[in-house]
Amino acid sequence: MPPRARDHAGVRFEFAFAPSYLRLSRVFRITPERAWVDVDDETFEARFGFYRVRTPRTNIAGVEVTGPYAFWKTAGPARYAITDRGLTFATNGDRGVLIRFATPVRGLDRLGLVRHPELTVTVADVDGLAELLRA
Repeated sequence: MPPRARDHAGVRFEFAFAPSYLRLSRVFRITPERAWVDVDDETFEARFGFYRVRTPRTNIAGVEVTGPYAFWKTAGPARYAITDRGLTFATNGDRGVLIRFATPVRGLDRLGLVRHPELTVTVADVDGLAELLRA
């Protein structure tokens, strides 16, 4: 599924929900209507239910396509990796885009006490998002 144009200045990438992930995600109010990535010339923003990451594009230090992922490690709400403080917004176990940040970002908690040096998102157009963020 190609990304959907948000407006003349940015692009919206929808998440690719596998049926098994969608069933579990709905419990946490994560639905296709409440999960997306927006990218414009200045800003990167990812929403996943009530979780949100927003940062200037200049804060993106690296981009990599990754996967596959284990269902039990990624399905459900946003996932926090204790080992590296990374955050994952996953809606399938196939492929995603790992985005590394120069300065860690808010995401899991609203107070910003925990900051994340990276975020993985499983959007429908993995290659398109990766290419856009590398540009």
